[in-house]
Amino acid sequence: MLQNQFIDILNLIKKSRFKALKAVNTELIDLYWNVGEYISQRLESEEWGLSVVDELSNYLLINEPTLKGFSNKNIWRMKQFYQQYKDYPNLSTLLREISWSHNLAIFSRCKSIEEKEFYLKITKEENYSFRELERQISSGLFERTMLGNAKLSTALREIHPKIVNSLKDSYIFDFLNLSEPHNEKDLKKGLIKQMRDFILELGKDFLYVGQEYKVQVGNSDFYIDLLFYHRVLQCLVAFELKADKFKPEHLGQINFYLEALDRDVKKENENSSIGILLCKDKDSEVVEYALSRSLSPTMVAEYKTHLPDKNILQQKIHELFNSNLQIE
Repeated sequence: MLQNQFIDILNLIKKSRFKALKAVNTELIDLYWNVGEYISQRLESEEWGLSVVDELSNYLLINEPTLKGFSNKNIWRMKQFYQQYKDYPNLSTLLREISWSHNLAIFSRCKSIEEKEFYLKITKEENYSFRELERQISSGLFERTMLGNAKLSTALREIHPKIVNSLKDSYIFDFLNLSEPHNEKDLKKGLIKQMRDFILELGKDFLYVGQEYKVQVGNSDFYIDLLFYHRVLQCLVAFELKADKFKPEHLGQINFYLEALDRDVKKENENSSIGILLCKDKDSEVVEYALSRSLSPTMVAEYKTHLPDKNILQQKIHELFNSNLQIE
């Protein structure tokens, strides 16, 4: 009984400490924003020359030697921070909800405002550490998610209106260190062993249910490679792993699993199950043909065992954008 009361006090301390740290972070971002605004305005009005920033840094160092974070390089970053977001007041709150190091990684590495906004939102939602954020930017998470949104079938959009940004066109499993060649068993074993990294790649709304999940139809048992539950979409998500190129006949297998899940496993308050065929490679045209007449809530994605070339991903985004403009 007494121990439970001690736990209550400890929770109060932790809650208060979190609020204090959050308030300190908000104040720090406000400070950097205001300094960036001040310097930007002085430079634009030509009241200051470029060398004044170096003089400012030296002045602060001499007069406040314990002050950290005001090197000439960091002061220039404050100016850049302000200039990049000053025309986007809708992002003001988001900027102050993540740390300066996270902000720095986003505005220094991301090109478009759309990409910056994407990483600001997902960093807050997924509570990324700095290392996790760096890895996601390097893996082209923004590009892969945008391509994934474009590949969502009509069935998926109709059954799950909230599905945008939930699935990707490709998944990066650089943490597996798989040898070549490898089979589905090797892939599955690696993903199970590295479940934390796997969930990070999928998104933290995915909850792991099990591997080789058994469904019984008639007198026969069938086994789904990996089964998850998605908290936002409120549905089961079946992953079928293929260590080779996508083939149209793979759809029959995943559709069968989804029917079994919806009839015998899904609860009344849950939405229809989703299938993800995760293949080592895929021909986009073959996938399009295979899904063109399908009403199945299934997505075909590919996996890579190494970080992708972001230039190639960005080129795909440009091609997608241009094709949409032509259609309109």
